[in-house]
Amino acid sequence: MQQLNKNMRFRDLVILGLLFIGPAAPVGLFGVLDVMTDGAVASVYFVATLMMTFTAYSYARMANVIPHAGSVYAYCSAGIHPHAGFLVGWLLLLDYMFIPAVAYLFTGIFLNALISSVPVWAWTFIAVVITTTLNFIGFKKSAKITFLFLAFEIIVLVIILFVGIWILVTNGIKRDWLQPFIGGELFTWGNLFSAVSIAVLSFLGFDAIATFAEENGGKPSLVSKAILGCLILAGCLFIIQVYIGALLNPYSPEYLRDHNELQGKAFYNIVNQEMNPWLGWALGLMKAIGASFSAMVGQAAASRLLFSMGRDKRLPSILAKVGKESGVPIMAILFSATFNLCLAAFAANRAQGLATLVSFVDVGALATFIMLHVSVIGYFKLKKRNNIGASSILDIVIPVFGIVGLLPVLLHIDNDAKIVGLVWLIIGSIILFFNKNKPPLFWLEKK
Repeated sequence: MQQLNKNMRFRDLVILGLLFIGPAAPVGLFGVLDVMTDGAVASVYFVATLMMTFTAYSYARMANVIPHAGSVYAYCSAGIHPHAGFLVGWLLLLDYMFIPAVAYLFTGIFLNALISSVPVWAWTFIAVVITTTLNFIGFKKSAKITFLFLAFEIIVLVIILFVGIWILVTNGIKRDWLQPFIGGELFTWGNLFSAVSIAVLSFLGFDAIATFAEENGGKPSLVSKAILGCLILAGCLFIIQVYIGALLNPYSPEYLRDHNELQGKAFYNIVNQEMNPWLGWALGLMKAIGASFSAMVGQAAASRLLFSMGRDKRLPSILAKVGKESGVPIMAILFSATFNLCLAAFAANRAQGLATLVSFVDVGALATFIMLHVSVIGYFKLKKRNNIGASSILDIVIPVFGIVGLLPVLLHIDNDAKIVGLVWLIIGSIILFFNKNKPPLFWLEKK
């Protein structure tokens, strides 16, 4: 049976999670959320962090007892049924296979804006080749490169935050100190939770840590701690940056509401106009290159999921081939990279290609999160009959809160994306039909 190298530590897992999420993930959504909540953008990310903590808890709970590279694919197989596990794993592929394509395309578009003589497709191809190479040699060997870039991202963000604080102290605030939390006269709780349903998408990526569970070189609890730690750290960074951005924002929510074209670049304008154009350039460059490193982690997560499904013969077994020296799933990485490149090239030739890909990603991720919560209840309450102590309550209450919080988000996604998700699920159901008589998962056979 193919096995992955067990060489990852807590720091490695957190770095991967933060690279996937991106420390400055709220930058693009800042203006939109500011308008929706009449300025209460900090509260949006505070509530979103709390909401995603339910999902992080469920991931941590399952990762402790099922340290499997298949993540939710394995959890649902154990907590519900192997057939349900396959379908959820198939939906998870919609997330992990599409996120890198989105990120690669974003890199290509931004770098083309800087150097227009190089077309978008060429920048995208270069990004795919470089990051795929890093995945082929293994995370441990490429750790210095990935750590240096994460450090660059955090340094740029910290400089922006410190410059912002200095300007607030010396020049004063544009809005009341509490407005980023309580909003203005038009604030409503309904609008807040509508904004939260968008903000939770900033956190997509922390869950990828679970796919590296079989490469954990420490205690079994290391993965669950990394998942929770990554989410909390990202949440704190998000709240701080949008709070400072809101206090420096020269545009009122009403002005942004009347000027839709400014909403997507509101945070960039704050950095350029209120701080320094060079900081704005550094932020844009960081977001562009950071997207490629986010894609690298997404590609690695997708390859672990493909590897586990191939090893279980739920997908072609060639996907389970592991490199002798690198200890990584080389064929799964190659397939994922090829798929990402083709998808990004296709979207690059469409007017709304990037926006369409983003909506597809959301469907796979949110549906998977919901089924994760269901698997916690199924595994601990129905199959394991865990009825002792506080964990008995938590294994029902927290997943239920998680499901209730995520369902409205899923339902508000674009209808075209829902159709694509349904088609993707139908394709998975056809594959499952022809594989339904295959042996159960290897770890289930040991039960």
